[in-house]
Amino acid sequence: MTDPDSDTLDKTLADLEWDRLSQAVAERCRGPLRARLERLPIAQTREGTMVSLTETAEAMRLSSMGEALRVDGAREVLPQLARLQKKGALDGPALRDLMSVLGVARALRLFLGRHRQVAPALFARCAIDPTLDVLLDELEAAIESDGSVSDHASPEIRRLRTEVANLRAKLIGKLEEILLEKAAILSDAFYTERDGRYVVPVRRDAHETLPGIVHGTSASGHSVFVEPRALVPYGNRLKMAQSELDREIQRVLQALSDLAAERLPSLMAAVDAIDHADLRGASARLGEDLGARVLDLADEVELDLKQVRHPLLLLDGVDVVPNDLSLAAGRALVLSGPNAGGKTVALKTLGLAALMMRAGLPIPAADGSRCGFFSHVASDVGDDQNIHKNLSTFSAHVTRLVRMLDETEPGALLLMDELAGGTDPEEGSALACALVDTLCRRGGAVAVTTHYEALKAMAMRDERLLSAAVGFNVAEMRPTFEVTLGMPGASSALDVARRFGVPDVVIERARAVLPEQSRDFDQLVRGIQLLREETQRTLASAREREREADALHQKAQAKLEALMAADQRSVERATVKLFDELRDIRARIKDARKTLREARDEQTLQALLRATDETQRATNELAAQAGGQGGARDLASDVAQPGGVADVTVGATVHVARLGRSAVILEGPLKGKVRVAAGALKLWVDVSELGASAVEGRSADRSGPGPEPAPLPAPSAPSMPTADNTLDVRGLRVDDALAMLEAFLDRMFGAGEGTAYVLHGVGSGALRDAVRAQLREHTRYVRASRPGERDEGGERVTVVSLVR
Repeated sequence: MTDPDSDTLDKTLADLEWDRLSQAVAERCRGPLRARLERLPIAQTREGTMVSLTETAEAMRLSSMGEALRVDGAREVLPQLARLQKKGALDGPALRDLMSVLGVARALRLFLGRHRQVAPALFARCAIDPTLDVLLDELEAAIESDGSVSDHASPEIRRLRTEVANLRAKLIGKLEEILLEKAAILSDAFYTERDGRYVVPVRRDAHETLPGIVHGTSASGHSVFVEPRALVPYGNRLKMAQSELDREIQRVLQALSDLAAERLPSLMAAVDAIDHADLRGASARLGEDLGARVLDLADEVELDLKQVRHPLLLLDGVDVVPNDLSLAAGRALVLSGPNAGGKTVALKTLGLAALMMRAGLPIPAADGSRCGFFSHVASDVGDDQNIHKNLSTFSAHVTRLVRMLDETEPGALLLMDELAGGTDPEEGSALACALVDTLCRRGGAVAVTTHYEALKAMAMRDERLLSAAVGFNVAEMRPTFEVTLGMPGASSALDVARRFGVPDVVIERARAVLPEQSRDFDQLVRGIQLLREETQRTLASAREREREADALHQKAQAKLEALMAADQRSVERATVKLFDELRDIRARIKDARKTLREARDEQTLQALLRATDETQRATNELAAQAGGQGGARDLASDVAQPGGVADVTVGATVHVARLGRSAVILEGPLKGKVRVAAGALKLWVDVSELGASAVEGRSADRSGPGPEPAPLPAPSAPSMPTADNTLDVRGLRVDDALAMLEAFLDRMFGAGEGTAYVLHGVGSGALRDAVRAQLREHTRYVRASRPGERDEGGERVTVVSLVR
C-alpha cells in the first residue's frame, strides 16, 4: 500500500473538516484526553480498523446497558511521568495527580473485568497492571487530597509536626504578652512573619526602645518590623524544627517518587489505557448523539450507505435529508445537478464515512449499510489558488490531480469537486472524462461532481460509472437535497439565477444563445425528473393505500379472533353450567323414584309421576342444549344409561358419572385416579366414576349386524369455523392435545361434519407440527389437512377435511 504524503493527507482532512469531527469527539471525552485530542487517530490497516470498530461497538453496547465507560477524575500526568523518567522527585500535588490516575485505572480494570464477556476487545486493549494497586495504596496512605503529606506518611513527620506546633504555640503566647506590654510603642496591635521569623510593628521613632532584630519596614516607612530579643531563642528552635520537618517531608516524597519510577512502564500503559477507553467512550457518545451505528466492515473495497446523513451538519443541528450513496473500487459516482443542491455535501459524506470507519466511529446511516477499508482517501475540494506559488485556481487544481494520479492504486477513494473546472468547457469536459476513465482503470473508487454534459453522458453509457442527481423542485424553484442514483441531474443554472433575482429578460436571452444540444439535454433530464417525481407520488399513494388495507385487515382479523375466543369461553361456561344443572336434575329424579317406591296413596303417586315426567323433559332439553354447544350427542341417554366397564388406557373415551358426559383419558391410572378432558374441562376423577362411553357403544353397535345408517347430506355451503367445529388446544402439552384431537375427530366424524378446524397457535411450532403429523397419519377420519388461509387464522390454524 502506498501511503499518501503528509500534504495529501492534510489537504484531505482539511477538505473534509476532520478537525471539527475530532473536536466533537474531544468534547465528549471525560479525562485528560479532552484537552489533548487534536486529530482523531486513523487506523492504517484493515485489521486495525476492525479492532477499532469492535471496541466502539462494545462501548455502545455497554452504554445501552447503562454501564458507560467512564474515566472521570483522572488528571493530566504526562509531565509528571516525564519527570520520573529523568529520576526527578515529584511534589505532593504531582503525586496527588498520579494518585487520581491510579484510582481511575483500578476502577477501569475492575469494570472491564466485570464486563469482559460483553467487551472482550476493550478488556484486552485496556489491560492494566494490577500491581499498581500497591503503589496506589502507598500514595493514599501518604498524600492528602490537597497534595500535602499526611501525618501517617512516617512516625518522624508526626513527631516533628507536634514539636513545631508546640514551639509555635509558646512563641505566639510570648508574642501576645509583648503586644500587651509594648502597646505604647507599637504602630498596630498585631504580629506577622518576615523570612520565617515572627515580628511586631514598632513606630519608627520608638524602635530603639524594643531590643531585637529588625527584619524590614512597612511600605510607608512609618513602621519597623522587629523580632523582640526575647523571642529569638523560641524562633531559632522553631526554625530548626521546621527545617527538620521539611527534610523529612522531602525524604518521603523522594521515596514515593522512586516507588512510582520503578513502575513507570506500567504507569504509562495505564495512562494509555485510560486515554483509549476515554476515546472509545467518547466515540460511542458521539454515535448516540448522531443516531449513528457501527457499520459492518465489508470484505470488498466499497461503500454502500443507506439513508446516510452528513455528520457535521447533524452536529450543527441541521435537518439533514438522508440519501443512499454507493461506490466501489474501479467504479465512479458522477454527481450532477444545480449549485447549492447538495453535490459537495454528498461527496464529503463519502469521504467522511471512509475515514470514520478507519477511526472506529459510528456512522449516521440506516441498518444494512456497509463500508470497506480504503487504503487512503484523497480529495480535491475547494479553491487552492496561491499567489506566492504563482498558481491559478485551475493550475492548483491540475497540480492536485497529478498527485492523485500518482497515488492512485486499488483501494483508494478519490473525491473531486467540479472536476477539471475553471477552464475552457470543451477541453475541461474532455479532460474530466479522461481522468475518470484512467482513475477507474487503476482501481480507484472515484466520486466527482460536475456540470459537464459530456461526463454526464459518459456515466449513462459506461457501466463502470453511476449517475446521481441532486434534486431540484422545478415548481418551487429550490433544491431538495435528495440524491437519486441512476440518473443525471440538470444544472438548472438559469433557473437558479432567476431565483436569485436575475431579470427574466436576461434569462430568456441566455436561453436563446444556449446551444441547442445543451437545451435538449437539459430538457431531457428535467423531463425524466418530472416523470420520476410523478412515479414516486403514485407509488407513495399506492403504498399508503396498501398500509391502510393491511391495517383494516389486521383489525378485522383481531376482532374475529376476539369474537371466536369470547364465543369459545361463553360455550365452555354455559356447558359447565348445564352439566351442573343436569347433575342436580339427576339427583332430583333419583329422589323422586325413591319417593315413588315409598308412596302409599294414589294422589301422592300421581303428583310425583307428573314431577318426574317434567324433570325428565327438562333433562332432555338441557342435554340437547349441551349437545348443541359442543357436548356429546344423546347426552340424556349418556346420563341416564352409562353402561359397561370403562377402558382406562390413555386416549380411551369413557363416561364420567360426575360430569354426566363422555371424556378422553389424558393420564393415569395413578393411585386409582385418571386425568380426563371433557371439552375444555380437565380434572382428576376416581376410576370408580368411569363407565364405558355410550358413544363408543353405539359405534360398536354400528359395526354389527343391522341396516347401515343413511349417508349424511353434503353441506350446501363451505364450512366456516364455529365453536362446534373448532378444537382449541393452545397451551396444552402435546400428549394432551393429541388425545383431545382423537376424540374431537371421532365426534366430528360421527356428526357427519365435512370440515373441522384445529386452533393450535404458532409459538415454538412444536404443538402445530405434532397436530399436523397426527392428522397426516389419521386416514380413518381425515381425507386431507392444510394450514389455514389468512382469513382463517393462517399458521395458527389447521383446516381438516373429513371423510364423508
